[in-house]
Amino acid sequence: MRDNGRVTSATRQHETAAETLPPRLIATDLDGTLLRDDKSVSPRTVAALAAAEEAGIEVFFVTGRPARWMDVVSDHVHGHGLAICGNGAAVVDLHGGPGAHRFVKVRELARENALDAVRLLREAAPGTVYAVEQTYGFYQEPAYPKLHMEIPDSLAPAEELLSAGHRAAGEPVLKILAYHPELDPDAFLTLARLAIGDRANVTRSSPSALLEISGPDVSKASTLALCCAERGISHEEVVAFGDMPNDVEMLTWAGRSFAMGNAHPDVIAAASGRTVANNDDGVAVVIERLVAERLRPRG
Repeated sequence: MRDNGRVTSATRQHETAAETLPPRLIATDLDGTLLRDDKSVSPRTVAALAAAEEAGIEVFFVTGRPARWMDVVSDHVHGHGLAICGNGAAVVDLHGGPGAHRFVKVRELARENALDAVRLLREAAPGTVYAVEQTYGFYQEPAYPKLHMEIPDSLAPAEELLSAGHRAAGEPVLKILAYHPELDPDAFLTLARLAIGDRANVTRSSPSALLEISGPDVSKASTLALCCAERGISHEEVVAFGDMPNDVEMLTWAGRSFAMGNAHPDVIAAASGRTVANNDDGVAVVIERLVAERLRPRG
């Protein structure tokens, strides 16, 4: 779905308190949101991000990507250098550049919970295959398809990958990836949430039937809230952007939020406003307006 209609204001039915507050932090998803479909950051978006930082508005990249995939934006982190990765499972300092990032905060998925999630989803959706994302490693089952542009560190059943005897047992698990070759993506998400319950948080960001399973209270929103609290920033002072179900909680939490023109219907329903598609620089369109409003003389 792609609708490049006009950009709406960040209100639902009436002006909100957040609408009257100058933004202090911009939280943006990457794939399908800030990045174009070719995974590039457009010159217009680069300029908008720099202008926001220059105007005193912090920019946080909040993504489902692992830290090792953040090189695409590592040149644009500006002052604080932090990004929220793995759907909130890690806060990463990108200042070191590709391959030299530092984990500032890790919100891991307990192995007991991970094993429960694997078992419950296997029972509910036979044919599901798994991969395990850890802080520095990526492991998968032999039948897991080649969905990612990387070679796994080892191949084994998920139960073995998550066992106390696995060679990476001392490394935190950030999330489990669960893929089904036949189910509809939204149906698979609903089924998984019902099957797993409160043992883990389940979401998705892929157009395929690929789910992302994190710790019970781990989401983009909850980790962003922690980062904002550390900075004395209220949710009313946050503007957020996203396009897929893993962005819904963040868009609901933020004072102002924008669904991309290419967004999933659940995202459109959750956001307080809408911008144009990622390929049309929808994030930059809104940031340019926010910066202009912030710099406009008052009184």
